[in-house]
Order: sequence, then structure tokens, then C-alpha cells
Amino acid sequence: MRSTLLILNTLGWSAVVTVNALANILPINGYTTGELSDKYPNLFTPAGFTFSIWGVIYLGLLAFVSFSMYNARSSEKNTGTELIGLWFFISCLANVGWILAWHYQLVGLSVCIMFVLLFSLIQIYRNLGVGIRAVSPAEKYMVHAPFSIYLGWITVATVANITALLVHWNWRGWGLPANFWTAAAILLATLVALYILNRTNDFFFVLVLVWAFFGILYKREYQDPNPYPVITTTAIACGLLLLYRFFRNRAYHKNPAYF
Repeated sequence: MRSTLLILNTLGWSAVVTVNALANILPINGYTTGELSDKYPNLFTPAGFTFSIWGVIYLGLLAFVSFSMYNARSSEKNTGTELIGLWFFISCLANVGWILAWHYQLVGLSVCIMFVLLFSLIQIYRNLGVGIRAVSPAEKYMVHAPFSIYLGWITVATVANITALLVHWNWRGWGLPANFWTAAAILLATLVALYILNRTNDFFFVLVLVWAFFGILYKREYQDPNPYPVITTTAIACGLLLLYRFFRNRAYHKNPAYF
């Protein structure tokens, strides 16, 4: 079973990296991923440089696959590969499926697939026991950390994808301004992060959300012609709150499973 999972994980990672590269090199259906994002303008989408985190995610997932290869002949039971099971391969299929749906402008379908990707990463996160199960430093940083970063970013991406769908539907926000809904979305993401902090004190998950909030702040402050003080204030306050709660938890709870 372990060797089968290793083969599937390697194929899955290769497919994800290949399809994501082709999406912007060809590009698929004549648009890059970023160009399609620009077709659904909204105040939640962060600055373009923020998406460089995908490089970190793919390198982290490569570290996971490499670590799995290294431990393939280990007699140790309940390794990260076994705990994850088929969920990583499912997440890879969802990632590829999302790229295809997005590039063919099937926005509603892309949201459905995004939820599959999010759910698969939640299952991986729970099965690994990130921040709960004490593991070796190698496994902590080559298995747990990559999936913390991945889950954190897909949490943000899910909100962004839903926002793009609402723009696609020409949703008017029930008469409330867009900056109100953007601030509400930031608050929602913050509540999710606080829940994660209370359970696992996951530094990498929180860091990803702070990075996304910084991207939103930067775009609103320096790339938009109009000021959005509600959004920028919310982004700053929520980012600082998450960092404060992380360091506070770290000081008061000496859990060896924490990062």
C-alpha cells in the first residue's frame, strides 16, 4: 500500500506542476490564470506578487513526496504517507480540475472543485494531526508545514473564488458596499485562523493568512486609485491579532507538537 501511495503521490504532484505551468505557458484556452482573475475584479483579490506563494507550496509538496520516498522502506507504522492515504492524490486531481474549469471560465464548477480541494486538504491536516501529534523535526517541516501552507492558501483562495463567482453573477451585495463585504471576508478568514490557532497554534497557517492580508492591503493602498480605509484597517488589525494570538499561545503552552 505504501508503494502504491508513493507512486500516486508522485504522479499527482507531477500532474499539478505540469498543468499549472502549461496554464500560463500555452496558455490554456488563450488566457493565463491571472488574466482570468482580472476578468472578475473585486476588492478581496490580493496583489499579484502574493500569488508567488504557489512556488513555495509546490516546493513544499515536492519535499513531502521526497520525504515519502526516503521513508518508503521504513518499518515505522503510521508514517505521514499512510496517514494521508489517498487524500493527497485526490487533492491533486482537484487542483488540476480547478485549473481546467477556471481556464474554460466555468466559474461555478471551479467553486465546486475548490471545495473538493479544500475538503481533501482538511482531511490531510486532520489525519496528520498537525500541531497535535508530536513528530520528528524532518517530518514536521517536510510534511506538516507544506500542508499547513497549502491549506492556509486554499482557505483564502476559496473565499476569492466565491467572490469571483458573485462578480460573475453580477451580485449587488444586497445594497451594501463592496468594501463592507471585503472586510467581512477578511474577518471570516480570521475567525477560521483563530479556530486553527486554538487547536494547533499553527504558525505556517497563520503566516499564510497574514501574507494574504498584506497582499490585499498593498493592492488597496498602492495599486488602486481610490482609498479603502475600512479594508486596510481590517487587514492590519486582523493580521496583528493573528500574530499576537500565535505568540501568546506559544508563550503559555509548551506543546512539542507546535511549530
